[in-house]
Amino acid sequence: MKVLLRTNVPELGQIGDVVEVKPGYARNYLLPQNLGVEPTEANLKTIEIEKRRHLEEQASRREQLEAKAVMLKGKEVTIIARANEDGHLYGSIGPAQIAAALASEGLFVEAEYIALDEPIQQLDKYDVTVRFSPEVTATIHVWAVPAHSVEEPDEAPATESAAADDNEQQADS
Repeated sequence: MKVLLRTNVPELGQIGDVVEVKPGYARNYLLPQNLGVEPTEANLKTIEIEKRRHLEEQASRREQLEAKAVMLKGKEVTIIARANEDGHLYGSIGPAQIAAALASEGLFVEAEYIALDEPIQQLDKYDVTVRFSPEVTATIHVWAVPAHSVEEPDEAPATESAAADDNEQQADS
């Protein structure tokens, strides 16, 4: 049975293709899911318009992803993690933590785009690929640092100045 595809169907064809499939596959899956239609003249014209619109949207989306990849390329993020003396983490750093670290720097990337072969489990610098699509990628640098090496700011001067400001306000009253 011949079917005109309305959307891209993996391992079958692209939008606008007329494909030959078994009648049961067409009746039970492609047609009810609105993935394909009968290849009539009217449907061919309609799908051609949808195909042009789909290609324009795809080009626009690709431009957005390329711009995001350029912004990300070479960025460095630091993730503070608890580790033992040998540098082995007490947990692991995965795509969600990397996405959160990027978001804290104003770069919003979904965790699904961050390609890690395996979670980070050692303190070190890692080159991580952000794969938006097979053609659009960027590499970022992720530093996994121990929690105890990060210096915390002195809060004593801030507390003293806040107390002095409170005393001045009370004296003015």
